[in-house]
Amino acid sequence: MKTFRSHIRSATLALAAAGLFASQAIAMPVVQPSVEQPVVLAANDCYAIGQQVAAQNGGTLAKASQATRGGQQVCVIVVLVPGKEGQRPRRSEIVVPLN
Repeated sequence: MKTFRSHIRSATLALAAAGLFASQAIAMPVVQPSVEQPVVLAANDCYAIGQQVAAQNGGTLAKASQATRGGQQVCVIVVLVPGKEGQRPRRSEIVVPLN
């Protein structure tokens, strides 16, 4: 009885190993992205617009969200501008049309 179990165990391990090697042999090759296709950000992305507005104002972008005001799509940008002489940063909210 003990030898029968050991033969079954050996056969099971051999079949599992063969299945593993066979699956690796027929696996699809990995496709790597090409460097020739750069990532392009859309011009009407509120986050990208917020980064530009923050850089123009000398602050850091705290929040950028899209909203509708007066029937027009706008980006609401919140910029934290450093305070003078070590004071707290000043919060500035800027509304930019989304085009």
